[in-house]
Amino acid sequence: MIIKKATFLLLLSIFTLGLINAQVVRKYSNEFLSIGVGARGVGMGNSVIATTTDVYSTYYNPAGLLSMSDKVAVGYMHSEYFAGIAKYDYGAVAYKISDDQVAGLSFIRFGVDNIPNTLNLYADGVLNYDRITSFSVADMAIVGSYAQKIPIENLYVGGNVKIIRRVAGDFANAWGFGFDVGARYLYKEWIFAANIRDITGTFNAWSYNNDELREVFEVTGNELPTNSLEVTTPRIIAAAAYRYVIRERFKILGEINLDITTDKKRNTLIRTNFISMDPQMGVEISIDDIVYARFGLRNLQQEVKTEGKKGYTIMPSIGAGLQINKLGIDYAYTDIGNVSGALYSHVVSLHYHFNHSPKKTSSNTL
Repeated sequence: MIIKKATFLLLLSIFTLGLINAQVVRKYSNEFLSIGVGARGVGMGNSVIATTTDVYSTYYNPAGLLSMSDKVAVGYMHSEYFAGIAKYDYGAVAYKISDDQVAGLSFIRFGVDNIPNTLNLYADGVLNYDRITSFSVADMAIVGSYAQKIPIENLYVGGNVKIIRRVAGDFANAWGFGFDVGARYLYKEWIFAANIRDITGTFNAWSYNNDELREVFEVTGNELPTNSLEVTTPRIIAAAAYRYVIRERFKILGEINLDITTDKKRNTLIRTNFISMDPQMGVEISIDDIVYARFGLRNLQQEVKTEGKKGYTIMPSIGAGLQINKLGIDYAYTDIGNVSGALYSHVVSLHYHFNHSPKKTSSNTL
């Protein structure tokens, strides 16, 4: 049965990739789904594909939901970009159907609200501020997750179904649909994992309200946009993690990820005309599975510096966590040294577990 399902998925991927070639493939499409969620993951440079075991697994790797120690878990994160102009929110709930099955539902929104619309500021040559309205530009996704144990010992699999909604006021909007699949394999103190996002390509169907845009576009000499289909190509994230117990109370968890994109060449450490590879790493130190300290590295890029010389930049991050019985509180600071142009620094997230057992930890269970 497993072989049949894998064969079907492979054939479906090949068929869909053929369709993708006939559509508009845009680099960095749906990038709001690649930012990362939860202060734990962000503090570790998003290198948690292998070690995610809580409600935030709905984003990083749905197979991680099977390591939840509780019946029900909820989580919420809020952060801001560009000095508070853009808001980024994530909320999720996961439910353990049985020891072999877990389902989850999550919502992601990245948006800029209250943008002034001055298209009607002038009417018949008269300036009228009462004509100013406001609109929002927002990217949203509803994600349904499901994970299940399979007959192969220590191997866990899961998948996501994504419905995407992108809105630019009354001017343009899009609906999208896609799939993710993930897996985790436990071997002694090692964890190996992979998450394939948009495995069949995620398709966004854009439509435009040209009645709102026509006059401005004609005056400025621009062409009116036409309805189109935008495709997000697959992204593969491979991961390996190792946990070392110094003493019974002290543990170190390290993880390395390789983020492989298939929308041609990006500014990453390893790049070709077809794929790009971005290595990431994260470290977590825990005391009694209560107090956590974290560090991560990601976004290694080449830059042209002064006098035309080339150099490399990298985005480090740090974080901390506290597990108080059923409640987990995490914090991350992601702009050390001001190397990011996004003015994006502080991330706070919460997760709460129901039916909590004091003999189990709700964070980082292998």
